[in-house]
Order: sequence, then structure tokens, then C-alpha cells
Amino acid sequence: MSTKRLILATRNAHKVTELRAILADAGLALDLVGADAYPDVPDVKETGVTFAENALLKAHALARATGLPAVADDSGLCVDVLGGAPGIFSARWAGAHGDDRANLDLLLAQLADIAEPHRAAHFECAAALALPDGTERVVSGRLRGTLRYAPAGTGGFGYDPVLQPEGETRTCAELSAAEKNAISHRGRAFRDLAPVVRELLAADEDRP
Repeated sequence: MSTKRLILATRNAHKVTELRAILADAGLALDLVGADAYPDVPDVKETGVTFAENALLKAHALARATGLPAVADDSGLCVDVLGGAPGIFSARWAGAHGDDRANLDLLLAQLADIAEPHRAAHFECAAALALPDGTERVVSGRLRGTLRYAPAGTGGFGYDPVLQPEGETRTCAELSAAEKNAISHRGRAFRDLAPVVRELLAADEDRP
């Protein structure tokens, strides 16, 4: 029997490698590829109002377009004192999508007068699996911490230089890749998704 193919809705090779390792650790022998394996499939607009909705939108669109099981994730930073913002707007908080420095500078300016006891925040990730028949499952992972007043560290991306995880003295950007992956919101979500992948793909194979 041929190895089941699974598509991850990303063109980021690092995400594909991360999920491939997590699935392998869970004993799942799958042919995992990124969306770049299907260049004719267009990117999906993230029009949902939650991380879960956006992850499901992307997973369903890819599953429909390819006829294969698809995984997608959506993530961002949620600041308690801002009522959970930037949230789904994390990547475009300052206006332009993906301008990490501008997003970080704006957030720090907004929180400049907020005392340390009130600077709690967390990274959140929703990871979704969708099958071509419309079956769906979604799980989430969180990394809680406190926001620094100034960036520290050169690793990671996005808001990593300002979030100090609970129990740590360093920011996410000061952790090694292995240290970050072990506790990250995305790593936790993907690890929780692994048994879901096993369950749904096994059920899919049993269907006539």
C-alpha cells in the first residue's frame, strides 16, 4: 500500500520539517508536503475572526483543490490588557502584512505605560485537519508568558523578541530552535494534532 500523502498549507519549509518530525515521532509514516508542491493552488484569504476559523478555511480549501487530506495552522500573539489583541491581526498590526519590526514597535509603544504585573500575554496556534469529504478537526496550543519592555534576542521572528515564556528568564528569540520548538504554541498544537491525523486518516481508509 502506498504511503498516504498529507499537505500542509504553507510554503514555509521550516514548518513542513517541524510537522514531519512530529508525525514521525508519533509513528505516522506519511508523505508530508507543503503547498508549494501544488503551485497552481492559490493562497486562501484569512477572512475568519478566530485562529480556528482561519486554519479551517485554509485546510478545507487545500483539501478541495487537491483531493487530499490537508493541515493548516493560524497563530498570533494575544495580550491580556488589550483584550486579546493583536490576535488574528498579529501579522498586520501596524498595517502592512508581515512587517515584523513595525508590528513590534507599535505594540511596545501601546504598552509603554503598562506595569509588569499587567503585561501577561500568550502565543496561540490553531491547527486544523480537513479531508476532501468535508470532515474536519481543529486543536490549539498556547505558550504563556510576559511581555518585555524592549526586544531581546536575534532568533525566531514576529513577536518572539518580546515574549518571555513562563518559567524562563529569556525571550523566545533568545531560546535555541530546539528549546523553542519544545514549548512553542505551534509545536504543542501540531503534537496534539498527530493522534487526530492518525484517527481520521485510518477512518478515511476504512470507508468504501
